[in-house]
Amino acid sequence: MTSVQTDSQREVAALLVEALNLDIPADSIDPQAPLYGEGLGLDSIDILEVALVVSQRYGFQLRSDDEDNVRIFTSLASLTEHITAHRVG
Repeated sequence: MTSVQTDSQREVAALLVEALNLDIPADSIDPQAPLYGEGLGLDSIDILEVALVVSQRYGFQLRSDDEDNVRIFTSLASLTEHITAHRVG
């Protein structure tokens, strides 16, 4: 059973689906499922694309050399939490 997405997670899930042209509904992304490998199955190129779109949409940079990236991109929930804490405006 998948967890229910919060409004913020729904927004970020929609952003992921749109940015990566994923062939799944945004609301089907489990907030706790891994983004890398199993789970959503993203690779490093996808993560770079997500970082670019997040910076354009939310007004802050996700840097490739950030040692927290492993934690930030663990799941939809962790990515959303990071965005919520750092978004501008």
